[in-house]
Amino acid sequence: MINSKVLSIILGGGQGSRLYPLTEQRSKPAVPIAGKYRLVDIPISNCINSDIKRMYVLTQFNSASLNRHIKNTYHFSFFSSAFVDVLAAEQTIKSDKWFQGTADAVRQGMHHFLQHEFEYALILSGDQLYQMDYNKMIDAHIEANADISVGTYPVNAKDGTSFGILKTDDKNRITSFIEKPSADVIVDWKSEVSDEMKQQGREYLGSTGIYIFNKDLLVELMNDESTVDFGKEIIPQSIEKHKVISYPFEGYWTDIGNIDSFFEANLGLTDDIPQFNLFDLDNRVYTNARILPTSKVSGTTLNKAVIAEGCIIQAATIEKSVIGIRSRIGKETTVINTYMMGSDTYESLEDIESKKIDILMGIGERCFIKNTIIDKNCRIGDDVRINGGKHLEDTETDQYVIKDGIVVVKKDAVIPHGTII
Repeated sequence: MINSKVLSIILGGGQGSRLYPLTEQRSKPAVPIAGKYRLVDIPISNCINSDIKRMYVLTQFNSASLNRHIKNTYHFSFFSSAFVDVLAAEQTIKSDKWFQGTADAVRQGMHHFLQHEFEYALILSGDQLYQMDYNKMIDAHIEANADISVGTYPVNAKDGTSFGILKTDDKNRITSFIEKPSADVIVDWKSEVSDEMKQQGREYLGSTGIYIFNKDLLVELMNDESTVDFGKEIIPQSIEKHKVISYPFEGYWTDIGNIDSFFEANLGLTDDIPQFNLFDLDNRVYTNARILPTSKVSGTTLNKAVIAEGCIIQAATIEKSVIGIRSRIGKETTVINTYMMGSDTYESLEDIESKKIDILMGIGERCFIKNTIIDKNCRIGDDVRINGGKHLEDTETDQYVIKDGIVVVKKDAVIPHGTII
């Protein structure tokens, strides 16, 4: 089945500076998560699970690896109208500029979208972790006879300062909206939420950046070139003129906007019952079907570890860590509170035995790694000690970045034998 009434537009985000250095060589939607997926797999999988199979992914920075991932992953039948297409910012007769904001990105892609028949545009963010049946939101949108629907999520006062916060009437119609209010302003923006949310202190309705627009209204709004952003301009300005409703969502949802939230979301997958359920058969997360061998573990104590396929592990201990595809970890090494993204290739036995390579891909022997994100294809030598934590000051070198106490080893970095961080 394909939902022919809905066209999905996934916003790849800007430069992703808050996720730097993970976005130094790739766009935000292409950042690897959970050991084997990429961020963009989340909204695409939610769409596929909701029978919405016509999708555009909009991006403008470092889009090569995103293009490659989507091309290698999402193949539909020749006899189907399903597709996932990447639209990178392009110069046209009408515009020679980069995307100026979320709405401007959609405006610049409109001539592509209008080649398809659809009644509703589902606009999604490419950097969030959640599972959602969009059909329920679409049904609520139709039932309310709405012009625009905004997915909302209860947040606490501390987090609320980085969200668009809104208030609704008793029929879920949005009556007021403020973008990223300061800590002293947000106290006046409490909403009615469930008792469970109240107990968690989550009494403010934050916009998730998940929108449904009626097609005709979207076309009309995109004709006004003075507006460039949905959150800052289009939603607040539409509240007076159009019927804008809130669609409250209380499942697990997190915005992976910075290194801290990215780290927390990945390590959360090691919980006994994680909030984000990768084992839900009704809500599968799709990704590139790599043909990899099973992982091989020798003499390792594992506790709350998530290990992807194709790994060769001889570590002493791995605890509360996510180990990505094709990872290699040497003997007597301890890995705690770490997300290791893995590697794109294996090194051949000939190269390893010939001693041509001084530091092999992966983590060497007798290392201690804690509170660390290790990006793809890193080489960490023997006897390396990386002990992340709040005692470390924010800093950047050619090989790693420290942000909020988390050490992020950059993609393709080489950390020499005996290094101490």
